[in-house]
Amino acid sequence: MEVKVLSSKLVKPSYPAGAPRPDTTEHVPSSVFDKVTYHMQMAIIYAFSPPGPSPGDIERGLAAVLGAYRLFAGQVRPGPDDDGAPGVLLNDHGARLVEASVDAHLADIAPTKPSPLVLRLHPDLEGDIREVVQLTRFACGSLAVGFTANHAVADGHATSDFLVAWGRAARGLPVGPSPPVHHRGLFPPRHPPFVEFAHRGVEYCRPAPSSHPPAAAHGHGHGDDTQQHNIVIHKAHFTKDFVAGIRAKASEGRGRPFSRFETILAHVWRTMTRARGLGNPLQTSTIRISVDGRPRLAAPPGYFGNLVLWAFPRTTVGNLVNRPLKHAAQAIHDAVARADGAYFQSFVDFASSGAVEKEGLETTAVLKDVLCPDLEVDSWLTFPFYELDFGAGSPSYFMPSYFPTEGMLFLVPSYLGDGSVDAFVPVFEHNLEAFKQFCYSME
Repeated sequence: MEVKVLSSKLVKPSYPAGAPRPDTTEHVPSSVFDKVTYHMQMAIIYAFSPPGPSPGDIERGLAAVLGAYRLFAGQVRPGPDDDGAPGVLLNDHGARLVEASVDAHLADIAPTKPSPLVLRLHPDLEGDIREVVQLTRFACGSLAVGFTANHAVADGHATSDFLVAWGRAARGLPVGPSPPVHHRGLFPPRHPPFVEFAHRGVEYCRPAPSSHPPAAAHGHGHGDDTQQHNIVIHKAHFTKDFVAGIRAKASEGRGRPFSRFETILAHVWRTMTRARGLGNPLQTSTIRISVDGRPRLAAPPGYFGNLVLWAFPRTTVGNLVNRPLKHAAQAIHDAVARADGAYFQSFVDFASSGAVEKEGLETTAVLKDVLCPDLEVDSWLTFPFYELDFGAGSPSYFMPSYFPTEGMLFLVPSYLGDGSVDAFVPVFEHNLEAFKQFCYSME
C-alpha cells in the first residue's frame, strides 16, 4: 500500500472573536500521575464510510478544540524553575495535520486484521513527541483519521474526551458541557504525609545496574527485531452471547456477577497462559491493569491529564490452567478493589515526599517487547471513542494502531455496536493456533 502525502501543515488554536488571547508563556508542570505513566506516543485509527467528513470541517474543528484543550497545542518542555521539572509549555504551537491519499480500498487492509500496514495511516511514532493528525482518503471514498498523542500529557479517558469535543467543534457546537480542568491544586499531599501502602516495587523501583533508557514508542524501535517479527496481533471477537455465557459461568454461586471487563480479561488471561504452553505450574503470572483515579479522588468533570495507577492481580500458572474461570476473575476483582481512593492518596503522598528523587527511583511503567508470562491490558470499553462525529456520522470502525508487544492487550467495544467486544492480542506466531483453539472455549 502506497500512501501519497498531499499536504502537511501546523494547525494553530483558534479563539472566539473578541476573546482575550491567553498567556503563551504559561508552563503547566507535570502532575505526579503524569510523571509515573508511560512516556510514549499512542496512536488510534478511525475509519469513516464514504462520503466521510469534510477535511475542512475537521481542520476547523481541530483549531477550535485546541483553543480549549491547550495542553494538546503546547509543547512538552522542562519548566523555567531551577529543578527543570517536566511539563507542557502552553505556547499554542499547534498540532500537525497531514492529508494523504491511497489508491486502494480501505477494506483491503482494515479492519480485518491489525498489521504493520496500519502504521502508514498515522505519522511515524518515532518522530517528535507531539499531537499529530493524518487524514487518508481511499479510492473507495472512505476516510481514515489517524491520531497520535503523547501519553505523558493525557491518558485514554482524557484523550477520548478531547476527540468527542473535536467532533463537536467540527459541527459548530460548543466543545462540551465541561471545560478541561488541569491538575493544579486538585490532589495535594496530606500534611503530614500518610503513606499507608507500599509504592516501592509497584509504581517505582530501584534502577537495575545495567538499565537502559526506555524506547520512544510502545512496541516500535526497541528490542530484538527478529523477536518482534515473530509477534502477530490476533483480533479476537467475543459476541454478546459468548460474553454473557462466560460471565454467567464465572459468576455461578456469587451474589453479584463479575463485570464484563473482569470476565473477558480473566478468560483471555487463561487462554494466553494455555497458548503459551508454560511448563512450570508454580510460575507466577501477573496482569498490569490501568485503574482510573477520577472516581477514586473525586476529580471534577472535564479533568484533563493522567489520573491512572495500576492493579496487579497475580496467581500461578497451575491455578490459571486447572481452576475454574471464577478464580482468575476473583483475582482481578480483588486487585482492582484494592486500588481504591486511600491507595491513590497514599501514592500522592509518597510521590510528593521527595523519596523518589532522594533514592533515585525509576517508574515501573517501562516499555518491553515481551511480557510473558505476564500481561498488560488497556481497556477502552467505557470510553466514548465511537461518539466522534465530524458531521457525517459516527465512525464505521475504530482500532488501536499496530503495537507488537507480546502480551499487551487492548479491549475495545466492537464496531458492530451490539455489545460485543474485540480484543487485540499480540502473541508469538508459534502460539497463535493454540490461542485460537482455546479462545472460544467456555471450558
